[in-house]
Amino acid sequence: MKLKFSIMIAAAAVFMFTACRKEEGTSHMKVRMKDAPGDYQQVNVEVLEVQVHHEGDGWVSLPTNQGIYDLLTLQDSVTAVLVDGSDIPSGDISQFRLILGDENTVMVDSVMHPLDTPSAQQSGLKINVHQTLEPNTVYEMLIDFDAAESIVERGNGTYSLKPVIKVVTFNPL
Repeated sequence: MKLKFSIMIAAAAVFMFTACRKEEGTSHMKVRMKDAPGDYQQVNVEVLEVQVHHEGDGWVSLPTNQGIYDLLTLQDSVTAVLVDGSDIPSGDISQFRLILGDENTVMVDSVMHPLDTPSAQQSGLKINVHQTLEPNTVYEMLIDFDAAESIVERGNGTYSLKPVIKVVTFNPL
């Protein structure tokens, strides 16, 4: 009898817990990147990963179209699709993060120069968004990587990448 009663109590507790839980869902995310014009022949950044910081789950990696992107080709209506639809838990997100590789370069006077990007390689380029994602909704984020403002020429003839990035749109579709 005690065993039957314990099983009934456990079943009731499970039912109450699942019935009272807030229904959670997923949101669908797309991330595109574009650039403002710069006074260089090429500005290449190697994107390894896109992550989103979710209130309940911490940093969540999104399936990223990895590659080396010439930012100067991403102008007007031309964009690079970094994430083409990824389901993530609905709820509050605070930041996006782009993780860059070491193949970042700038071409000046037909000479390719490496771009030093120490902070981006270690912790990623963080972009504040502070959005609430509703369940069963598709969101698209367009980020603008300003190459002209992001390249710093040092006195010794080397270049570094100090990214200037802003979110142009963050819209439900």
